[in-house]
Amino acid sequence: MRENTASRRWSSGRTFLLASVGGAIGLGNIWRFPYIMGENGGGAFVLVYLIAAFLVAVPILSAEVAIGRHGRASPYTAMASVASESGRRALWGLVGGMGLLAGYLIMSFYSVIAGSTVDYLVLAARGAFAGLDREAAEALNAGLNNNPLRLGAWHTLFMLATCLIVGRGVRRGVEAAVRLLMPLLFLLLLCVIAYALIEGDAAAGFQFIFDFRFGQLTAASALEAVSHAFFSIGVAMGLMMMYGAFAPRQISLPQTCVGITVADTGVAVLAGIAIFPLVFANGLEPGSGPSLVFLTLPIAFGGMPGGSAVGAIFFLLLAFAALTSAIALMEAAVSLMQERLAFSRWRATSVVGASLWALGWLTVLSFGAGESWNVAAGKNPFEVIDFLTATIMMPLGGALMALFAGWRMKRAILQDELGWQDGPLFTLWLWLLRVVAPAAILYLMYLALFG
Repeated sequence: MRENTASRRWSSGRTFLLASVGGAIGLGNIWRFPYIMGENGGGAFVLVYLIAAFLVAVPILSAEVAIGRHGRASPYTAMASVASESGRRALWGLVGGMGLLAGYLIMSFYSVIAGSTVDYLVLAARGAFAGLDREAAEALNAGLNNNPLRLGAWHTLFMLATCLIVGRGVRRGVEAAVRLLMPLLFLLLLCVIAYALIEGDAAAGFQFIFDFRFGQLTAASALEAVSHAFFSIGVAMGLMMMYGAFAPRQISLPQTCVGITVADTGVAVLAGIAIFPLVFANGLEPGSGPSLVFLTLPIAFGGMPGGSAVGAIFFLLLAFAALTSAIALMEAAVSLMQERLAFSRWRATSVVGASLWALGWLTVLSFGAGESWNVAAGKNPFEVIDFLTATIMMPLGGALMALFAGWRMKRAILQDELGWQDGPLFTLWLWLLRVVAPAAILYLMYLALFG
């Protein structure tokens, strides 16, 4: 079994949990979840998302982290190693490789969105949110998206920060910061919620989030909910398997994975409660797309006492949460280059970072001059990458991961990593992994793509 150096391990189970929660939450649930909920009708989407998170994503997440901790390597190498140890073909490593590739592609646009949070941090600090209304917020957002040099500069800055931390390693790069900043981000989110409930249209917001109108839910929407459960928790994108490779032996993986999911889904619902009362109070469209959060939060901070300072701190912490996710997404590709090409850590980081920076410019242009570009099926470059990762690669990778862990992986390895023996709990978990998760994913994929 491959072992990494001690410097690449989390120093404690608590730090691993905080880093995993930070890596899972990131922008996924504060930026992405509200806008895709808005595009998919609200309440019914939320319910499917929650069911998918606990009955589909949690079993796969725990299997991924178990494989990562057992293999102590990149997703591709760890899966190939565990497959060989289980008497299976090392080609199963390609499933880990697909997750790594999905995470790599996601990182290319994730960095651009994260760069936007830094721009909004500067705007908040300068008092640009004061007295902001809908039209002014739209103009502020358009001013960033239609300026590729400005957006590209923030994308470049975020990529440089990520590369510097990844190059330094786990303990010196991220541990010291997650202990303080992740709880602080949660507290500030609660402040935004309090303001939204007082100043926003709370009734309309709650009705949108918790009114389960299943007539508006399509197979594509249901698949989007499953996919976002993967995206936000970090399943099938190499992120959590890579963090699992650094996990201490003494922690309980099942408890940690449930804790990650509870925190992740809780922040998702809280983000919706923070956003949608303000959306309806200010006449914004719930289906405004990727710009929804960047339209809504500045209005909130602009009307809040001390809003400039609160907004600056909030966007600073949101950028940090994005950074914790970006580190894990990039770490998987860097580790693979170290393993397969014998690159030094800094050389591998530089190569991966440079390629992601270049690919990220497709997203930079997609938010401005390239918004109407038709790369495939009427989608611009960002929409193509988002569709490829969210609709195909992550769901398919999750289904294959479930089939591997449930049917092909040696049971003794699973039970040793999870700390479980044969019994009702393990039987239920194995049934979810073997049958429920892959069947639900593949059926929804079929309906969404061909139905």
